[in-house]
Amino acid sequence: MIELEYKINLQLFADEEKTEKATPKKRRESREKGQVLKSQEVNSALLLIVSFISLKIFGKYMYGKIYGFTNYFFNKFSTLDDLFTIKGINNMFYEIIVITAQIVAPIALAAILAGLVANYMQVGFLFTTKTLGVKFSRINPIEGFKKIFSPRSLVELLKSFIKVFVIGYVVFSYLMKKINIIYKLFDMSLGAVITFIGDITFQVAMRAGGVLVVIAIIDYLYQWWDHEKNLKMSKKEIKEEYKQNEGDPQIKSKIKEKQRQIAMRRMMQDVPKADVIITNPTHYAIALKYDKHKSDAPYILAKGMNLVAENIKKTAKEAEIPIVENKPLAQALYKSVEIGDIIPEDLYQAVAEVLAYVFGLRDNQGGL
Repeated sequence: MIELEYKINLQLFADEEKTEKATPKKRRESREKGQVLKSQEVNSALLLIVSFISLKIFGKYMYGKIYGFTNYFFNKFSTLDDLFTIKGINNMFYEIIVITAQIVAPIALAAILAGLVANYMQVGFLFTTKTLGVKFSRINPIEGFKKIFSPRSLVELLKSFIKVFVIGYVVFSYLMKKINIIYKLFDMSLGAVITFIGDITFQVAMRAGGVLVVIAIIDYLYQWWDHEKNLKMSKKEIKEEYKQNEGDPQIKSKIKEKQRQIAMRRMMQDVPKADVIITNPTHYAIALKYDKHKSDAPYILAKGMNLVAENIKKTAKEAEIPIVENKPLAQALYKSVEIGDIIPEDLYQAVAEVLAYVFGLRDNQGGL
């Protein structure tokens, strides 16, 4: 019996560890998907504090509206002849809706403003429809159980217990200090009772708000840590992103090669337009052109070395372009001047002598 032993590297089946910070592109894509750093506790704390401050500021206004409406309801409505008609009922409901809106408006507007400010402080301006898309994972019971028993869910549960316990303790402690006054409420006037209840409610709310602010700061730090952890990328993901941004190196190499070929063909097409070809004679070949209507000095139409130089000379011979051997000038032109550029001033004299020689030959041939 033959026993075969296989050694399997289990790391091949494991996901690559995400240890790298998220790139700007990953952060931008996550933000577009609605995955942003946000603590709901910040919203809750600011909403509670602003709402009760608004209640304290507009309390007298709201009390006056409620008192006026109650007085109006019992004194005027009872004297209306059409109170129990369709028209009368409609008018009564219209009056109730208007006065209710006037009473609720200050706190409602303050709460809306607080919510907008809290969200803008954390997220900034963000509009995306990607979070509205249908995700079947949301209705998957297995995924649902995973979320229920996930570390995040446990943190949220622990946070809820802490909030209930700490806020309950703070509120209870404060009320116990006021217990003697609470016992005397039965001996106070209605106005004094309402004022006392309003003040004590505001004080309780502010203390609860203070606790929520502390919890919000801690929760925001936790949410930042969790958000950064979820955004982390593996080295492989960063490499893939780099390839997408910069392009596949093999494709880029092929593109550059194609561009070089196109540039080479274009350059070779310009060789027959040259006035002279200056050579090394075997290593370099430079095609020069002088057009007084185009530039004040001669310029390079084409240049190359080795095989390219041979092709330039071959094309020049076919087009009957003069070829002049001048090793120092050929080397200097190849190294210091790019295609399309005019020659530098320090080479004027040498190039002028070559062009004078070429133009002289051309004139002699024309005279013959």
